[in-house]
Amino acid sequence: MKQPLGVILAGGQATRMGGGDKGLLPLGQGTLLSSVIARLEPQVAALALNANGNAARFADLGLRVLPDSIEGFAGPLAGVLAGLDWAAAQGAETIVTAAADTPFFPCDLVPQLLLAADGMTHPLALAATPDAQRGKARHPTFGLWPVALRDDLRAALQGGLRKVVLWTQAHDGREALFPDEAAFFNVNTPEDLAKAEAMA
Repeated sequence: MKQPLGVILAGGQATRMGGGDKGLLPLGQGTLLSSVIARLEPQVAALALNANGNAARFADLGLRVLPDSIEGFAGPLAGVLAGLDWAAAQGAETIVTAAADTPFFPCDLVPQLLLAADGMTHPLALAATPDAQRGKARHPTFGLWPVALRDDLRAALQGGLRKVVLWTQAHDGREALFPDEAAFFNVNTPEDLAKAEAMA
């Protein structure tokens, strides 16, 4: 299988951070988004950013900005669909998504997702980690998605589906289990940002 394209999901509304672009918040020597780019870019064939509104605010990143094609903040699946449509135009078979507010995700994210989906006609896998309460926690914004199912996803979104796991389960999606429980720590609040700064 060809190397996937990468799509960073930054289309959310960041309500718990007071709105605006979480990805542009400072972290270390750069921003949350620059940390995510540095981790994902070496793992994929090309990289784009899913974000809504004026794309010019991301101009200095040099990335293609993909807005949602589904109206009204339909959640991460709308960003996945935007990425799949972009990938289809590039002749790619798959994309891997990562969230713009999760700066410490594994540097082997893509190979582990590919391994989990090995042998599938339509490679589809989500990241997961051990969880003391639930056994394991899924991270639905980190996944491997097949271009071949993009019209199915479009129809599901137009029909009102919003939950990632409901759609992946309908297509026998698999999971890639990562051992580090903190690998997918994401920044939702100012307190989280302070914790991320300490971790960085």
